[in-house]
Amino acid sequence: MIDLYYWPTPNGHKVSVALEEMALAYTVRPVNILGGEQHTAEFAALSPNTRIPAIVDHDGPGGAAHAVFESGAILMYLAEKSGKFWPADAAARSLVMQWLFFQCANVGPMFGQCGHFRGYAPEKIDYGINRYCGETVKLYGVMDRVLDTRAYLAGADYSLADMATYPWCAPNIRDLHAIAIDDFPNVKRWAGEIESRPAVQRGMTVLANVMKIGNPDEAARAALFGKK
Repeated sequence: MIDLYYWPTPNGHKVSVALEEMALAYTVRPVNILGGEQHTAEFAALSPNTRIPAIVDHDGPGGAAHAVFESGAILMYLAEKSGKFWPADAAARSLVMQWLFFQCANVGPMFGQCGHFRGYAPEKIDYGINRYCGETVKLYGVMDRVLDTRAYLAGADYSLADMATYPWCAPNIRDLHAIAIDDFPNVKRWAGEIESRPAVQRGMTVLANVMKIGNPDEAARAALFGKK
């Protein structure tokens, strides 16, 4: 059994979707990041950067409990554990890892800052909006060009890269980022295909009743962005 320390955010959804896709048994352990629960000593022991998600696999390597933090690392761990979405061919596996790292190093940080300056900053800062939302549009263009040549980010097959990237391109997040998806027809096609997957639908609705995007109150803003 795997404990998933989670809140319904794009990074959280990456792991809930992967667990559903890989048919791994898991228990959700909510970490209310709007209430500051990520800053507890107990959670920091699992995730030193005090960010969700994290997992504890109670049947880890050697049969011992094993904790993993950082969403990209979690996806790789789960793929190796399940033997699913982890290509045996070295070249195919390398391509998946390249696009997984593309998400972790580019899509997540840039899209996250775009969302911050559009929906979470206490004042409108044009420089931040233009800088990060401009990068978001650029990255949509990168994906659109690649998806014009193949079905999924890393090739013909759905992979960890798609699981990692799609939650950052889901409709509610696109609205926050003010993305006109019709400007990126290949991304639109790709996102629609992923949205139709039952495991994705299940993973994206975990704790959906407490999901909140943008407009935090002062207490939530302090929990999310305060100096802890």
